Amino acid sequence: MQVHLRRLLKNSRLPSTAMDRARMVLADLGTHDVAALDTSPSAVARTGSRLVAVLTASVAGTMPAAVSTHGELQQAWALDAAASDLVRRCLVLVADHELNASTYVGRCIASTGATLYSVVLGALGALSGPKHGGETSRVEAFLRDALISPDVQGVVAERLKRGERIPGFGQPLYPDGDPRGRVIIEAIKDSRYARASARAIDIGQRVSDLIGRHPNVDFALGAISVALRLPPGSGLGMFLIGRSVGWIAHAMEQYATGALIRPRARYVGVLPTAME
Repeated sequence: MQVHLRRLLKNSRLPSTAMDRARMVLADLGTHDVAALDTSPSAVARTGSRLVAVLTASVAGTMPAAVSTHGELQQAWALDAAASDLVRRCLVLVADHELNASTYVGRCIASTGATLYSVVLGALGALSGPKHGGETSRVEAFLRDALISPDVQGVVAERLKRGERIPGFGQPLYPDGDPRGRVIIEAIKDSRYARASARAIDIGQRVSDLIGRHPNVDFALGAISVALRLPPGSGLGMFLIGRSVGWIAHAMEQYATGALIRPRARYVGVLPTAME
């Protein structure tokens, strides 16, 4: 596995985004990791450990190291201890969030008895969508535009005129504000990166005042990425690594039940007319 992974990560034709690299590497390794066919609890725990290491390596563009996940990102992104701690907090806060779209997809796949690689690949597909984890990359792009503009209100107005939604604001489950985003933003303010992140956080507050919605966890991840000057897409990279731990835990629960998830559907359309 290590040799095969090294060859994959050195492949110059790997996709440039962390999400696409992760999906390509997992799809390839999944055909070689025979041990993943065992879905007993202890085997899934071992497979899950390998998967998290592979996902981290895919995001960082490095080989898995004998350090913590945030420690590996610290080395790859040349972060100091304060920045590494901020990354660690992000990974923990996004690890699980009930039955969101990607987790539900993962549990459905696990319920069929498919391998953990299939579970995580399916969940990654759901996470990549712009209404889920893909929102984080849109936040990064928005912040980079807003940070170079002297007129934040103008940037927001232009996007709204084009019929675009301002990414990173509002969370249906938290009308009073996403607690995950709030914790991350407060952690930045309390760190040595408070000055570097002040402009991004101020933009978040000004946009919130303009549109009447609070910053969510996607905004916080995007703000961390911009403030720490991480490679583009790093916010989503942190999201997929952290959330993968939750997917694996849900898969272990689903395997243990032995039940197939099979919702029913009821037709509510126009009834066909009788043949004359």
